[in-house]
Amino acid sequence: MFEALRRWRRPAIDEDRWLVLDVEASGLDVRHDRLLAIAAVAVRTAGARPCIDLADSFEVVLRQPGDTAPPDKANILLHGIGVGAQRAGLPLQEALAAFAAFAARSPLLAFHAAFDRGMLRRAWQAAALPPLANPWLDLAPLAAVLHPHEKARSLDEWMARFGIRCAVRHQAAADTLATAELLLKLWPALCVQQPRPRFAATAALAAQQRWVQG
Repeated sequence: MFEALRRWRRPAIDEDRWLVLDVEASGLDVRHDRLLAIAAVAVRTAGARPCIDLADSFEVVLRQPGDTAPPDKANILLHGIGVGAQRAGLPLQEALAAFAAFAARSPLLAFHAAFDRGMLRRAWQAAALPPLANPWLDLAPLAAVLHPHEKARSLDEWMARFGIRCAVRHQAAADTLATAELLLKLWPALCVQQPRPRFAATAALAAQQRWVQG
């Protein structure tokens, strides 16, 4: 019995490689809108100071089925993924398998992660693939608990607070980089709570803020 439990136990996460990600979708309704793109970049946390590893990044546009409704023009203007790019993207299963291989055992982070997580969950279900087992961390409540006196709530407000610039807002790769920079800005305050930040303890800290807000 114990051998079976060991086989089914979730693999240990990669504590030294945290993946910050962002998705683009055809709209803001997690239940009905379609996943268009995924971008992610690794943050290396092993050293004295974390750093963004631009060489360890991922970006993919997903091919949209031919029978879907024409893309909304306002939505295209927002994220910049035009009809041609959507038709030339990778097939759903291939794109998701590529991201799963890239993510490996790394924890996943996003700002307002519920949307990103929900869109990925629906895509995995549509592709009939095993769900990702990677743990998640939402940077929005983490920022709030580390800087409780700040009035910032949106990603734009936190970027302004820390002087973070984003090349093209609402473009997955650019938003991912801006979110990763926010994690670096939060790190000194996180180290006050944990001299050597660990993912599980950091996620618990963020969850504490969600509980307080609830």
